[in-house]
Amino acid sequence: MARDRSLVRILGFPGTLLHGDTGVLDRWLWLRKRLPRARNGEKAIDVGCGSGAFSIGAALRGYDVLGLSWDERNQSVAMERARRCNARSAAFEVLDVRNLDSRGDLRSRYDVAICCETIEHIIDDRKLVRDIAACLKPGGRLLLTTPWFHYRPITAEDDGPFQAIEDGRHVRRGYTGDSLKGLCDAAGLVVDETSFCTGVLSQKLIGLQRTVSRLHPLVGWAAVLPLRPFPPLVDGAITRMLRWPYYSIGIQAHKPRSA
Repeated sequence: MARDRSLVRILGFPGTLLHGDTGVLDRWLWLRKRLPRARNGEKAIDVGCGSGAFSIGAALRGYDVLGLSWDERNQSVAMERARRCNARSAAFEVLDVRNLDSRGDLRSRYDVAICCETIEHIIDDRKLVRDIAACLKPGGRLLLTTPWFHYRPITAEDDGPFQAIEDGRHVRRGYTGDSLKGLCDAAGLVVDETSFCTGVLSQKLIGLQRTVSRLHPLVGWAAVLPLRPFPPLVDGAITRMLRWPYYSIGIQAHKPRSA
């Protein structure tokens, strides 16, 4: 927590992307490519926002953002980060996203819904996607990432067993493009794009960080920090050359303007 505060204090928003594993930055770069700067007061909802990095990033791109998480501590961290990053249009509320449908005031309100690495924690994933779709305006877009079913385990915990209860860990291995399309079809969303992020270099750095962090989390973070500039530069090319499976799959989908 102290490291997180120091990074954000020194670096601003980029500090929110550096405190965790390299997959956080990978997902932000994936999101940013699909999140054009807002010019007309567009609204975004971040479903399962964690400690707020992507909500803050969207706010700094001009969106009026609401970040939702069940964790009060995470929301406290997110609010402090937003203040330090001068992300005035980012707001945060404590809400278990499994109960998103309880908030009628959020229906048909948002131009963009962000849901990154959340759905794999939820048993009733069909309901979650349906509830997110209900929050979108006609024409609104869903930007979602989640583990790809065909990833190679980074460390042993990625290979299961997966949980039959929702205790914060993954309840399933991941998704294919077809399974995500099926969830979107059931929610009335049309998939426009399927893509991937977090290639082999990022995966190896995540594995290194996890392993060394057993000594101390700060040691793990320090061990990979000098190497972190490399994945955004060359990870795609090396991953394609090695035919290595990406760790996360992403979809962009939209809510039709008329039935």
